[in-house]
Amino acid sequence: MPGALAIVPLADRVGARAAGEIGLWARAEWRDALERLTGQDDDVYLELSAVTFTDVAAASELAAAAGRLGAGRRIVVDRPPSSLRRALRIFWPDLTAIEVRG
Repeated sequence: MPGALAIVPLADRVGARAAGEIGLWARAEWRDALERLTGQDDDVYLELSAVTFTDVAAASELAAAAGRLGAGRRIVVDRPPSSLRRALRIFWPDLTAIEVRG
């Protein structure tokens, strides 16, 4: 299994830190984590500096999770890999519920 995915909760806010690769082999784990996080009432923070790759389907799961957020909420993605930045820019350029930092 390429670049296993590890997801751990953030201690200081609603969110998670992920490491590894998010592709076909990790899609269910990624989707489940996003569902848990977006089911709360706060903004969601994802620290992705240790994620080395995401496929377009992983970006699609993130966009779908952002679409389920209530008005005024957002997902803040900190230091994502270039593959995720590119997919969000190309396929979801007007999705304001996702803020990319770093």
